Amino acid sequence: MSRRDQSLAVLVAVIWGFNFVVIDWGMGEVPPLLFLAARFLAVVVPAILLLDPPPVPWRTVAAVGLFMSLGQFAFLYVAMDAGMPPGLAGLVLQAQVVLTILLAAGVLRERPTRPQILGVVLGVVGLGVVGLGRGGHVPALALALCLLAALMWAIGNVVSRASGATGGLSLTVWSALVVPVPLVLLSLVLDGSAAVADGVAAFGWRAAISTLYTAGLASLVGYGIFNGLLSRNPSAAVVPWILLVPPVAIGSAWALLDEVPSAGELIGGAVLVLGVLVSSRNDRNRRGPARSTTNSVVEPRPLSDPTRCTPDPSPPGSPARPAPAGR
Repeated sequence: MSRRDQSLAVLVAVIWGFNFVVIDWGMGEVPPLLFLAARFLAVVVPAILLLDPPPVPWRTVAAVGLFMSLGQFAFLYVAMDAGMPPGLAGLVLQAQVVLTILLAAGVLRERPTRPQILGVVLGVVGLGVVGLGRGGHVPALALALCLLAALMWAIGNVVSRASGATGGLSLTVWSALVVPVPLVLLSLVLDGSAAVADGVAAFGWRAAISTLYTAGLASLVGYGIFNGLLSRNPSAAVVPWILLVPPVAIGSAWALLDEVPSAGELIGGAVLVLGVLVSSRNDRNRRGPARSTTNSVVEPRPLSDPTRCTPDPSPPGSPARPAPAGR
């Protein structure tokens, strides 16, 4: 990855890390799936009127929307509603890094380099250290739902990478078309019409600000950049940078929600950052040696070569000598 792409990956990690606090702050009494439907409705309107469809088949657009948007965030929002703390949600969701690299290796034949493998191993160790340092108990259902969200994200990453779509923002917006209606229907089935009506009535200014952030920054800006990075770089070069999300999520939850991190979380966060730095070295190590032209030798043509030319002894500026007869 270029330095520019690395900087963009860091920006995405910061936006997404803060996203968990914003979701928890804004959801309130609104059912999670209905709250998520409002987010993706804000993504689609009016952006779909301003952007052309991405140059990929519609089945690819629908698959990205179903996995990366609908599947991932439906499981994530329900997990947070079931008791998953924002900081820990940002951590568990990063299981998508390992899942993406494994899926890309099996489906796309993208073999990770040694620095990338080492970086991911360090990232997994960091995730484990942070998880052990959390303290307290998390509902098993909430944890399972968050892991399913990570799997959906990983599948969406591989689909986006395989599509080769160059317009990351266009793919993000148009893939969101498949999200709002199924979410509203699911909310009606799982929460009931009365809860949906109460949720609409409880949709106040906090929910509106949260929706603007999650739709504008996390979805349009974040996934627009992220899908663009996947179109230009191998999956194993992009996804390790998202390991920076948990430290941002934990830090923002500490500052704004009084979720004080333990020593284990701080150490694990440092290991995560180290893993990202190690994995980012892959581009330099994969480049082959430059071809040298300083010692190149041009072999002379053999004397018997009929195309070999002899120098003209005429002084410069003299008229050209006529060719001998019979030539």
